Amino acid sequence: MSRVGRVERTTKETSVVVEIDLDGTGKVDVTTGVGFYDHMLDQLGRHGLFDLTVKTDGDLHIDTHHTIEDTALALGAAFKQALGDKVGIYRFGNCTVPLDESLAQVTVDLSGRPYLVHSEPENMAPMIGSYDTTMTRHIFESFVAQAQIALHIHVPYGRNAHHIVECQFKALARALRYASERDPRAAGILPSTKGAL
Repeated sequence: MSRVGRVERTTKETSVVVEIDLDGTGKVDVTTGVGFYDHMLDQLGRHGLFDLTVKTDGDLHIDTHHTIEDTALALGAAFKQALGDKVGIYRFGNCTVPLDESLAQVTVDLSGRPYLVHSEPENMAPMIGSYDTTMTRHIFESFVAQAQIALHIHVPYGRNAHHIVECQFKALARALRYASERDPRAAGILPSTKGAL
């Protein structure tokens, strides 16, 4: 059974197409016009072993906000679509990833209920290229809202803004991978005592 999600999102501000295959090999083709964001989405696909295609054309003449936000919304919706009925998955996943002086701890529950807890060091550099570092939390808020998952991200320490953000995406990729993988001991079983996720 194929676990692929495809979402097209078009507004007056952006045009976004996202396709994700949860059972891929980490093949990534991403173009948003925001170089560092492309780099982060590349990390998500490669470390999650998701085949990921993202094509975003946004109003970058204004700033990067709409492009980043709408891409995250479409990505969350595509991820939810690809999960399907969630029967036989592990549901929970976590990963801790260091990147030089920075550390990210990520835990996810593919619960059907959107909730985000996010903390990272304060007073980070405001920009990484054209990427506004205050958007990191908003990316995760947008993704969680559409994917309908519970996501906890904690960066207890770090100094370099690039490292702080990147270790979050790498840890998220692995946590999502582990949570969405099929559990061979739970084939045909929905991992919920409620009978619904």
